[in-house]
Amino acid sequence: MAMLLAILTFMCFAALDTGAKYLVTAGYAAIFVVWCRFISHTVISFIAFQGWRRADMYRVNNMPLQVLRGLLLPATTLFNFMALRELQLAQTISIFLSVPMLVTAMAGPLLGEWAGPRRWAAIMVGFIGVLIVVRPGTDVFSLAIIWSILAATTYSLYSIVTRKLAMQESQPSLVFYSSIFATVLLAPPALIYGQVPGSTFDWLLLASLGAFGLGGHALLVKASRLASASKLAPFVYSQLLWMTGLGFIVFGDVPDGWTMVGASIICISGIYIMNRERQIARNERKLAALG
Repeated sequence: MAMLLAILTFMCFAALDTGAKYLVTAGYAAIFVVWCRFISHTVISFIAFQGWRRADMYRVNNMPLQVLRGLLLPATTLFNFMALRELQLAQTISIFLSVPMLVTAMAGPLLGEWAGPRRWAAIMVGFIGVLIVVRPGTDVFSLAIIWSILAATTYSLYSIVTRKLAMQESQPSLVFYSSIFATVLLAPPALIYGQVPGSTFDWLLLASLGAFGLGGHALLVKASRLASASKLAPFVYSQLLWMTGLGFIVFGDVPDGWTMVGASIICISGIYIMNRERQIARNERKLAALG
């Protein structure tokens, strides 16, 4: 059941990116699409968590980090949606799958969780995979690629901040504030550059973005209660299959061979890092039990 929920989680995230790509390529401003994604997320989460009766939803123990987290998530979404205007879904997800490696690299200076030589070797191999996907110095490398790299970087920072806050804040608080900050901050530019959707389908698609985002996070939480994070982590790479399939079905996109080679290297490197971290955690628990 946990595996099924994990697969459905990343299907939701793939559907979110597919809907966003459809909207931004149809002419809607990326910042308007991002704002619609978060305003629907805010409304749905308020209803889902029964915000009118949950005091812990509004309680904040570390406001500076909550604000920083609330800025990083919309920045990630905006960068990703801007990249989707030009890149295939398979390209953006291939770059985005470098996040576990970036988090491992950043966790040392930011959290004091330093990686060993084996994990650093896997990070370097994964970086080679990213270079194969983006191919600097060729026609493939463009501003859209830079947007996608920025999305992966800001999301890595978001993941680290979330890790620091996980022990300090409640889950409803983390979900609510990450969306309400984006909704408020992006409202002025979104209303300036936005436009009234031209069809019922566009209205529904804009509203569904928040549902897919919140639904994916809710499924992931449910899966995490049934299985350990280390067992669920490799399923993030199933998103590559979803994105490639949806990219072909909806847009007729077929990723080239170099993109698939680079994506495969990134996946192998990321899975190795996750497995290595699981082994280290297991050894630490054994030592603690003996000590």
